Amino acid sequence: MKTTKIEWTDKTWNPITGCTKFSAGCAHCYAEVMSRRLHAMGVKKYANEFKLTLHEDCLDEPLAWKKAHNIFVCSMSDIFHEDVPFEFVDRIMQTILRTPQHRYQILTKRATRMEEYFSTRQVPANVWIGVTVEAESSKSRIDRLRKIPATVHFLSCEPLLESLGKLNLDGIEWVIVGGESGPKARPMREEWVWNIKTQCENQNSAFFFKQWGTWGADGIKRNKHINGKLLKGEIIQEMPRDEKIIK
Repeated sequence: MKTTKIEWTDKTWNPITGCTKFSAGCAHCYAEVMSRRLHAMGVKKYANEFKLTLHEDCLDEPLAWKKAHNIFVCSMSDIFHEDVPFEFVDRIMQTILRTPQHRYQILTKRATRMEEYFSTRQVPANVWIGVTVEAESSKSRIDRLRKIPATVHFLSCEPLLESLGKLNLDGIEWVIVGGESGPKARPMREEWVWNIKTQCENQNSAFFFKQWGTWGADGIKRNKHINGKLLKGEIIQEMPRDEKIIK
């Protein structure tokens, strides 16, 4: 059962909540806004609002999910935040290893710390690892990602803030692209998206266009649901090749 609105996954698991801003894509963080909203609603898990918090009581959650799921790990934080001890990440990985029926998707902006962690540990076979690449300045994360042996390597170019120019997608199986949402959203241009799509086609990477966000393909600001997810009249939401992909 799908329990999240994030289109490229069907469940989220948050043994860590809260974060600190790290790069340009963090300026209008959706997780920060949501955390403050949940805090205001009295949700106990968000008592600390967006302050980094480890939730030991959530570590075993996936053990109760018997049906197979695609699970986005730490959608409300960054698993490789510098204040998260590697020992706690180890405990997350132990749960992942105990639930081979699930597919776990781990996304970080802190590629250097992820590389450090996996330099002494293997990526579980049921884990996809990814980095956020929202601007030219964050492209170096791709090189760190591809060095780590994993079933699937992916990029999240969301929010896409500028043209990424030429990309080396060697060893990158999947690229997600999306525009920013919210009242302070920054625009995304169609040519930036098309540039990534073309390079995905030429380098055999699956391309997933998530949404336009607050700014439409025509450069007009409006509700993100009206702007939708059509790219030149098509919905293009490819998934990477993996024989264990959960439908």
